[in-house]
Amino acid sequence: MSDYRALYRKWRPVDFDDVSGQKSTTDILKYEVANNKISHAYLFCGSRGTGKTSCAKILAKAVNCLNPKNGNPCNECEACRSIDAGVATDVIEMDAASNNGVGNVRDMKDEIAFTPALLKYRVYIIDEVHMMSGSAFNALLKTLEEPPSYVVFILATTEFNKLPTTIVSRCQRFDFRRMTTEVIVERLMKISKAEGIDLTEEGAGVIARAAEGGMRDAVSLLELCAGARKTIDAELVFATVGRGNRSSIYSLIDAIASSDYSAVYSAVANVVMVGSDLSVFWQELLDAYRDIMIVKSTSDSKNYLDLTDAEHNQLEELAGKLTMAKLLYHTSVLEATLADLQRARESKRSVAEIALTRMCDSRLGSGDEALLLRIEELEKAVSRLKFSGSVKEDAPIKEPTKPVSSAPAEAEKPKTENPAPAAFVPNAEPKPYSKWGRVISGLENTKGSVYAALSKAIAFVMPDGSFLVKVDKFFVTVVTKSQENMALVKGLIAECENKDPGAVVVNFVAKDSGDSVGSFADEIEKALN
Repeated sequence: MSDYRALYRKWRPVDFDDVSGQKSTTDILKYEVANNKISHAYLFCGSRGTGKTSCAKILAKAVNCLNPKNGNPCNECEACRSIDAGVATDVIEMDAASNNGVGNVRDMKDEIAFTPALLKYRVYIIDEVHMMSGSAFNALLKTLEEPPSYVVFILATTEFNKLPTTIVSRCQRFDFRRMTTEVIVERLMKISKAEGIDLTEEGAGVIARAAEGGMRDAVSLLELCAGARKTIDAELVFATVGRGNRSSIYSLIDAIASSDYSAVYSAVANVVMVGSDLSVFWQELLDAYRDIMIVKSTSDSKNYLDLTDAEHNQLEELAGKLTMAKLLYHTSVLEATLADLQRARESKRSVAEIALTRMCDSRLGSGDEALLLRIEELEKAVSRLKFSGSVKEDAPIKEPTKPVSSAPAEAEKPKTENPAPAAFVPNAEPKPYSKWGRVISGLENTKGSVYAALSKAIAFVMPDGSFLVKVDKFFVTVVTKSQENMALVKGLIAECENKDPGAVVVNFVAKDSGDSVGSFADEIEKALN
């Protein structure tokens, strides 16, 4: 059975072509080595696990290789083998995190006076160079500017902004970018096939996303998951890494959007019971809100999100349930609570549940985002009341265009609230109205009596574009006798369909649980005629 503990060391890149995802950088380095245009100092910048130290070791081999091949080390000569084995005395690795004093730099300057013992160049690889003290940087400055011809410095850092300008200006800088999920998945599948690890494509994708662009972290996670000695799928990776499934995050957001407190508290309880860290779970929830905001803001969101098609479809569905104001309010609560969770020890669950409760009801918030959301909800409520006729705008006063006659006016014909729909097509089947739930939710927030009457109603879209609502027999008269109630229902449907309320036709029929499909169609035809 393979020893997975040394998996990353075994699969460390051996030449520039093997440094996945950094082709632009490695091509320049290959060109310089092949044409003997080696710089005296290099600066490798980038996030962790992107290949900075590995590339530094490859460069050390390439400049000392006895038989280089198009800028790549041959990995066969005595110099390459000694560097790979870690016994080459002329390649010195320093960790600036623990050797960051001026004394360490002075010792290095004393060594530089001597020529290399066996190799062509003495190479100093200083990792995490930003950790060096100010006095150490000053001591290194002169040597870095004018080193002997046989010395090459390679500085690596994850925090470029902490380096003094005087150091940066004396180095040739290369930026190492995060690797794409596709590159990491390809590498993981190659390693797993060679090592006999049973890894699924889905599991590799989850590992790649958890590594956040770092190949080293991805291989380390694969090594960790391989310790289970069974098929590495998405569920195993979730359990090993300690991160929740995206579907559970999306379910929680859906519960928050619909103010389902029971589902919200259940989600928190599940995280606590499996032993996951609520701070990590909270960060994933915040990342999911960021994804929803991108989906809602742009039409080409797939270019910015590392998601499967199924996950993207879920996000689009959630984006339809959340307004931008609600997203901003939820995000502000999440950001404030994340700091509280990181400070809390024994009360993390309480902090999380209180925050989620505030997210379910904007009236419990006190910030600017909560006020913005409440204003938006008030504007929607006023708009619905305008549709129902409860709020009337002042009509402009118009001068009469002709004298008023004293003769009795002809009796006006009563106006019907709903214009007559087109003829019913018996052979066409009505389709359930998929947005009826949003209409019911709007009624709940606007007029409780109508909501109670229609909460168990069933709505259909007719072939002619009109809407038919099947409701309990008692409530048919309750709803239809009031023009205000009818206008409110029409206004909410118009809002969902992005239509003018006057173009919406709604009819109500009594609901009978014993109706068959055929008798129900007959009842619809009878009601419309």
